Amino acid sequence: MIHASLLLFLILVISLGVIMIVHQSKKQTNSQQAQTSEAKEPTTTPATEQAPVMSQKELINHKIASMSLEEKVGQLFLARVPEEGQIEAIQANHLGGYLLFGRDVEDETATSLKEKIASYQAASKIPLLIAADEEGGTVSRLSRGTGLVAEPFKSPQELYQEDGLTSIRTDIQQKAAILHSYGIQSGLFPVADVATDPAAFIYDRTLGLDAQKTSAYIKTSVEELKKQQLIATLKHFPGYGNNRDSHVEIVYDNRSLEELQANDFLPFKAGIEAGADSVLVSHNIVTSIDNTMPASISKPVHDVLRNELGFQGVIMTDDMDMAGLAQFISQEEAGLAALQAGNDLILSSSFQEQIPYVIQGIEEGQYSEEALNQSVYRVLKMKMDAGIIK
Repeated sequence: MIHASLLLFLILVISLGVIMIVHQSKKQTNSQQAQTSEAKEPTTTPATEQAPVMSQKELINHKIASMSLEEKVGQLFLARVPEEGQIEAIQANHLGGYLLFGRDVEDETATSLKEKIASYQAASKIPLLIAADEEGGTVSRLSRGTGLVAEPFKSPQELYQEDGLTSIRTDIQQKAAILHSYGIQSGLFPVADVATDPAAFIYDRTLGLDAQKTSAYIKTSVEELKKQQLIATLKHFPGYGNNRDSHVEIVYDNRSLEELQANDFLPFKAGIEAGADSVLVSHNIVTSIDNTMPASISKPVHDVLRNELGFQGVIMTDDMDMAGLAQFISQEEAGLAALQAGNDLILSSSFQEQIPYVIQGIEEGQYSEEALNQSVYRVLKMKMDAGIIK
């Protein structure tokens, strides 16, 4: 009886041992399978999940962080095309863009002008802003070329007399197609000056009507320019009025600030509210704002534009080679003075002298790199908004 009990006990112990061994073996097998499965899991982000897309602000700031001091300074110069060494000037100075004058187009055919502008772009690390004064009427570069346009661009006054603002819109649509075909992204218009005296210097380039009608014209022009992806530039802040010509002399504008606010500022406000990309500042000395400096290098004038009118886009100078400024300050110093005043973009014929002077000014603490970066940001944003930088 005892032997039978022991035998049964031994059988039970052996059975339990076998069960435990089998169970442990299964656990090890499952663990190995799990480890193998984990090893096969992808370590990269699934194809369906993509890295977050950077915002425009992030893209621009990333670009600025990668640029040298020389590259950043160069972006702030819309340079007059030199007569020689155009490609070398782009590369050596890291220019932000080229401004075409009559001599750059008058001997060109449609094909040769397209090829020339394309060669400028090919030479530039950052796409260039290509601009030409195309207000219409007395100020139109392409109209002076050989077969570059079917017929000369009409002035705002001519267009308005034909069919009011409808003609203005149609003209911009047609002009945009032509400018884009050549690779030009800015016609440096519309003229927001209010001039009602036919004897005034600026009269023929304006609508020739009062501030309210000029404001409507500016609003319409900016809206259409944005639709056509052409850069809208309001000029010439704070407003020429019926004053003399700063191309040939230093001009003093003695009107009161109240008069400017009630009249000349209105078209600029209308254009800014419509989304103008840039505002061009004149060289006139506007005594009610700053009686010592031409507007283009006056910080108080730029403060009015930023703070009172609320403009956050690109502020640019008029051509720095005009007598209204050139007789006031040396061209070498003028570029730095313009940036110190609050400009973001300098229209320059003397960029080869001005750029080294600006770099030196930054290194000596006369102009901060923080201010430089803000201006570069505005210029690059304007280029992106216009589709110049993709």
